[in-house]
Amino acid sequence: MARGQRKATKSVARIVPALTARTQLDQILRRVKQNKERFYVDRRGEPQAVIMSFEDYLKNFIESHLDLAKVRHAAKAKGLNRMTPREINREIRKYRQERHAKNV
Repeated sequence: MARGQRKATKSVARIVPALTARTQLDQILRRVKQNKERFYVDRRGEPQAVIMSFEDYLKNFIESHLDLAKVRHAAKAKGLNRMTPREINREIRKYRQERHAKNV
């Protein structure tokens, strides 16, 4: 194998606690992009999220780039592509409150 080439292997997802994901997100994102690794974010013993490369996501979960184009078009039609970070945070907070009220 020539220098600099990587052996093609299927990586196993690593489980990381939410605190570690939060404090080491930059390093995790670098490993996701460079090594095509996946990380399961765990909180209180329960998986909460998966961090994977965008290419990996497209390959495994979006049937075609046309589907992605449809999603982008729908978001643009609803004006979601122009949301500010503050508006996004407000929507997330609203969703969490609704979910909490439903579970109580």
